[in-house]
Amino acid sequence: MSFLTDDKLTIVGAAGMIGSNMAQTAAMMKLTSNICLYDPFALGLEGVWEEMRHCGFEGVNFTFTTDVKEAFTDAKYMISSGGAPRKEGMTREDLLKGNAEIAAQLGKDIKSYCPDLKHLTVIFNPADITGLVALIHSGLKPGSVTTLAGLDSTRLQSELAKHFGVKQSQVTNTRTYGGHGEQMAVFASTAQVDGTPLTDLIGTDKLNNEDWEALKTRVTKGGANIIRLRGRSSFQSPSYVSVEMIRAAMGGDKFNWPSGCYVNTPEFPNIMMAMETDITKDGVVINDTKGTDAEMAALKESYNHLAVLRDEVIEMGVIPAVADWTKVNPNL
Repeated sequence: MSFLTDDKLTIVGAAGMIGSNMAQTAAMMKLTSNICLYDPFALGLEGVWEEMRHCGFEGVNFTFTTDVKEAFTDAKYMISSGGAPRKEGMTREDLLKGNAEIAAQLGKDIKSYCPDLKHLTVIFNPADITGLVALIHSGLKPGSVTTLAGLDSTRLQSELAKHFGVKQSQVTNTRTYGGHGEQMAVFASTAQVDGTPLTDLIGTDKLNNEDWEALKTRVTKGGANIIRLRGRSSFQSPSYVSVEMIRAAMGGDKFNWPSGCYVNTPEFPNIMMAMETDITKDGVVINDTKGTDAEMAALKESYNHLAVLRDEVIEMGVIPAVADWTKVNPNL
């Protein structure tokens, strides 16, 4: 049986719907022979472990533990869904304080038990902030930490495909950047529908301006719609997309969507947000993020929203002031 690696992959929050789906997806993708399931909820965790064994995945050794030291020791890759999920009527930002504190402990545990972790993907909301908090406290290099952001771009692809009545694969290079929330910047200039630039279709009878604005709203509220339809927060799509990210970090298939990454440029200082990236075995490479003047202005607005949330977390005492980040993580 051929795997990308035999390195240990730890899935945090494995007893939950997202975590258990990640475990199954990682095994189906043949990422590694060594998958550790971690969650404080012992009964549910053992149930997931039993189910994974019942799948009969050839060559995969599933282990499970409620002990963080055991789960994290020797881990080289990690995906964490270990925060509280959204419920109906909640925004991602409503989860800020509790999940930021969880992210801080996640980072501290990484620093204590697996400081040589090769890649961490954080997907619990608000993911841009929880990822930033985990990065600061973990001591990892910025290129070793990503957050879930590609899900917004796949939602844009889906909505456009539904509108135009084409296969989803015929809609290409859909992109959203900035925050993984309702203040994300939805770009039109990058996308094509069956080979036709989306910008040539907007404002025509094929996609008038009013319908385009409504479509963008469906994208930014895509997660809320899943809660409305299913009565619970999205779990299948974030599971799949996050495992695709770890696959790329292991040297597998290219991840074709934006990812949340640490950005520190004059225009976007000291933040974690979605940009155009390549996830590689050597870390995250940030590429140029290009758009129209209006799109780049929207990206700046999204950054400003995230900066407010970041500063709120600083005021809570969960992370230090920006000037002191290097005292906690010399790699920043």
